Amino acid sequence: MLSKITVPTLLLDKKKATDNIYFMLGKARKHGLIFRPHFKTHQSLIIGRWFRDAGVDKITVSSFKMAQYFASDGWKDITVAFPVNIREIELINELAKEINLNIVIESKEALEFLSNNLKYNVGVFIKIDAGYNRTGIECADIEYINALIRLIRSCRNMKFNGFLTYTGQSYRLKTPSQIPLSLKKTLNKLSLLKKAFINDYPDIIISIGDTPSCTLSDDFTGADEIRPGNFIFYDVMMISLSVCTWDKISVCLACPVVAKHTARKEIVFYGGSVHFSKENLIISGKEFYGLVTRITENGWSEPVKGVYAKALYQEHGILKCDNTECFNSINVGDLIGVLPVHSCLTADCMKSYLTLDGEVIGHL
Repeated sequence: MLSKITVPTLLLDKKKATDNIYFMLGKARKHGLIFRPHFKTHQSLIIGRWFRDAGVDKITVSSFKMAQYFASDGWKDITVAFPVNIREIELINELAKEINLNIVIESKEALEFLSNNLKYNVGVFIKIDAGYNRTGIECADIEYINALIRLIRSCRNMKFNGFLTYTGQSYRLKTPSQIPLSLKKTLNKLSLLKKAFINDYPDIIISIGDTPSCTLSDDFTGADEIRPGNFIFYDVMMISLSVCTWDKISVCLACPVVAKHTARKEIVFYGGSVHFSKENLIISGKEFYGLVTRITENGWSEPVKGVYAKALYQEHGILKCDNTECFNSINVGDLIGVLPVHSCLTADCMKSYLTLDGEVIGHL
């Protein structure tokens, strides 16, 4: 399999990926939670079927185009967890005609437009900002939330599903012990919000999502649904947060070595920002774009100490080798493996996977 790799290729370890699926599914079942995994990470019909084989029947996506892609493969219950783009009303109606489509709202303007232009039934979540400060309404803004709910109730094609949030602030925390505490604080706020409306809407739910919180937490009191996505692959960012260990990472970018610079102890490889994205981490004052592994027919090794991807250009990547033995052992023409900082973005850049069994898997 390795002999056929001539250009940057995203390797996928199916066993690790499916183990990750069953881990998170088991956690959801243990806590009585609806499991609606986010498919924006892998964006693949084939990988989506691995979830279906595990018993998953509800999914999350980040666009209506992605919803259409997965609906074409038989997925019938899809939440588009991105503030609704009313310019896509034609596609929204096409999807709502065929599947159980859930949308996310945070503005009166969007609701008013949809009220006049929806032709089929949709479920509606109100997006809540629980501290990440990206999108959503503050929990405390009960007056505005109530106004949105009244608008939803006035539209015959809308059903109020509840409140949805993304607890992305977990990525900013400094220690893994802070992540469950942050989630608990968020769920306390959301539980109070739910309590304010539960008498009038007894079926509403609280939907949360982010891989660090869903991986490390064991108290989901107040939550009804989880929507993690990155967990199927994990990545170096998750290692840096102590969310996972390297052996849980199920993707690795295989990159050809094209040059060596002995004086600088640097190695040039074919693999740049068009393959990885430009996501990076600062660890001990050093800029990291990925951790280096040794590739074999059976997968990849643990990260090699003293070697890391220090820079990415459009097509070029630069390895810094503080490890002289490793520098001397890598030759032009070899393949090196790089564990990505952010696997979701790397997968989106690469658009396909090669499993360790030699199967090429497509991507949206």
